Amino acid sequence: MDVNTHSKELVSDRLEQKKSSRDQRYGVEMSSWPRDLEIAGWSESICSRTRETKEHVLYVASMTVKLARLAGIPECDVLYVRNGALLHDIGKVGIPEEILLKPQELSPSEWNLIRNHPRYAYDLLFPLSYLRPYLTIPFHHHEKWDGSGYPQGLKGEQIPLAARLFAVVDVWDSLSSDQVFRRAWPHEKVMEFIQRQAGAHFDPMAVKLFLTVISDRKMKGCEGKRELSLKKRRNITL
Repeated sequence: MDVNTHSKELVSDRLEQKKSSRDQRYGVEMSSWPRDLEIAGWSESICSRTRETKEHVLYVASMTVKLARLAGIPECDVLYVRNGALLHDIGKVGIPEEILLKPQELSPSEWNLIRNHPRYAYDLLFPLSYLRPYLTIPFHHHEKWDGSGYPQGLKGEQIPLAARLFAVVDVWDSLSSDQVFRRAWPHEKVMEFIQRQAGAHFDPMAVKLFLTVISDRKMKGCEGKRELSLKKRRNITL
């Protein structure tokens, strides 16, 4: 993996700063805790830097787990999917906050920096053997079905299944939520975009499973509650 030494050191330094702060907060070294709590702590640190809410991260993880089970991913691997979803943006610890929180559209050079975050995630997670199973989503969730994504330009089924499933959920939730640089899209516009991108951005099978889950949630009244929750969580950070 060819990522320059300065970038790798920047990522490691930022993560260590967050870890030290979290250790002080809980009064114990988090590395001695069960790994699920360590993952949760890392996820919380990511949210604090990117203005994503804890609710968003838990929600996309929960939805991805539902898709994983529908897609036939073995139950023994579902934990890897969940934790990978929780850590999907961990590479952003290597991106300057002034870029992550910029209220205007990013310049081309700033977008290039943002696109490095999957590689930063690789550099953070791969050296630790117990975290490697969670790497699939953080490293591959910006790949696209037609091969136009990043960081590797993978195409079709070259992209790991968990990442293909997560990509649909992540884009759906992002477009449905207020962001630093834009307001949330209406539900109908988001759904139209998701369906139009089947076979381009998204795996058509993943879109089909996603629509099945959304339809089921609407029948149970879950999406109405979620839309109300989205309105309430505007401008909320951890």
